[in-house]
Amino acid sequence: MKILLEKQVERSGERRERTIELLVSRVLMSYVPWFPAWGISFSYPVDDIATLISKINEIRPDNRWIMISFDVASSEVHLWSVWHKSRVNEERGSMIARDLGAEFLRIISGTRQISTAIERSGVTKGDTSAWLLRLPELDVGESIGDTNLPVEEYNTHSKNAEKMIELLNGSMLSTRPFPSRSGLLKIGYADEKIHIEDNMLEQAFILHASMSDF
Repeated sequence: MKILLEKQVERSGERRERTIELLVSRVLMSYVPWFPAWGISFSYPVDDIATLISKINEIRPDNRWIMISFDVASSEVHLWSVWHKSRVNEERGSMIARDLGAEFLRIISGTRQISTAIERSGVTKGDTSAWLLRLPELDVGESIGDTNLPVEEYNTHSKNAEKMIELLNGSMLSTRPFPSRSGLLKIGYADEKIHIEDNMLEQAFILHASMSDF
């Protein structure tokens, strides 16, 4: 019992420390450019995931292009934060996943298990929309607040994104990522019984990603 309580206290302390770090980073990132993410609306609900993934791998300009579930992206800050953590792991050679795309999925899903990450944040059968992402190859600082996030990163890859969406027989959505309770449920952050205030939804997404290695 004593050991169990010590572990619970330790985990609570880790979560509290990560919350403080995230709040500081949030202040430093009061303005961030658009993350290179483009919303896609499919002509028909996704029926064959394997075929879709194969098509994406065939048409993407490089292996830094991935597709994620529409509901799991909550904001520009959220996407940049997940990217920063995955990029740091890539540069340090400490990724749990075999490639950066899977590592990004793992972190945004808040888990160490790749299979769980795919279930939570990958495109699934019946989906009518998704996000097409291009994961930047930028130098990263110790924290997201120390990292230069260029405004032109989105525009640089927009033509390729438009072409890919066209080849996937989809149409580009004009919306940007926004937090939702359905998204939190999808990534496994909480169940329907837990109430989260509207103004805390984005922070909940970011906190969940920060705990992906615990």
